[in-house]
Amino acid sequence: MSERLSTVGFPKRRTDRVAVFGWLVIGLFALFAIFAGFLAPYDHSAQSRFEPSAPATKIHFSGLTPIIHPRRIDDPLRRTYTEDTSVAFPVGLFVRGNSYKFLGIETDVHLFGVKSTSGIAPRINLLGTDQLGRDRFSRLLYAVRFSLIVTLIGVLVACLVGISIGAVSGYAGRLVDTFLMGVTDAMLALPTLILILGVRAAFPLELPITRAALLLLLIFGLTGWAEMARLTRGLVLSFRQREFVVAAVALGVSQTRVLFRHILPNILPPLRTRALLLLPTFLLAEVALSYLGVGLQEPEPSLGNMLTDASDLHQLRSQPFSILAPALAVLLFTLGVRLIGRSERAQ
Repeated sequence: MSERLSTVGFPKRRTDRVAVFGWLVIGLFALFAIFAGFLAPYDHSAQSRFEPSAPATKIHFSGLTPIIHPRRIDDPLRRTYTEDTSVAFPVGLFVRGNSYKFLGIETDVHLFGVKSTSGIAPRINLLGTDQLGRDRFSRLLYAVRFSLIVTLIGVLVACLVGISIGAVSGYAGRLVDTFLMGVTDAMLALPTLILILGVRAAFPLELPITRAALLLLLIFGLTGWAEMARLTRGLVLSFRQREFVVAAVALGVSQTRVLFRHILPNILPPLRTRALLLLPTFLLAEVALSYLGVGLQEPEPSLGNMLTDASDLHQLRSQPFSILAPALAVLLFTLGVRLIGRSERAQ
């Protein structure tokens, strides 16, 4: 065969392409999270009382210049709108708008927006507006940023705790191993839903964004470290009898050095793969908690509380893509992580 097989039926070149696509997807989400304020044309909480539940803005062209027309609501009950084609506003790049902070620096420049010499211009809503007239696209970007930050930090916390406990358990004596794995098994046996509800009960009903993030991190740390500890312990037990480890012990190398310099570097690939697979798990948990109202709450946007609009069947039928955009974001992120994880396992 001209191509070395990484796994049965999957050539290495194809696996590399799959990984590249996965990293491109994850990189795109990272850009959304980092530049959310710059990419979002409006503040996520800014309301337009005259455009509740409006559809996506139609973009027209005058030559090569994109333009939009102002619109007015015709039927408040059916939420139907018509455009005033007698007036046109150009859409441009690097437009000034609401202020936001980027890396601690306050600025008001946005990637795109509607230009107007009079200072009064209609809004461009790429995904329409919600029931309060807030721009869905801007809220989606800020929701992605919150979800990714909380998910990434949650995975780091769970991995640090789990790897530390698992490494000590696998390399220490039988008494320490029995105690630590007993605690780990107890955490694995505890129903996750009961644990989440118990942690949530310790917090007040109304949570600002900082406390909501801390709550989610606490939940992710409590529910995610046990599986990582089990995996780490098994890997350490399998490597502690390898020849290079036995040789290091025979040469008088300290146990701490053997563990952190000889064993852990060799077990990092499977641990890294497991950590990658925790990302979509924690993201889905954050979405579910916010959807149920026990995570991030209004008016702050999250992928979960944005999906509550799907309960409005009229909007779901008339604007399915706009309403389900948060679910599509979760799907794409999960797909990207799975493709990367599949490539990691194939190597």
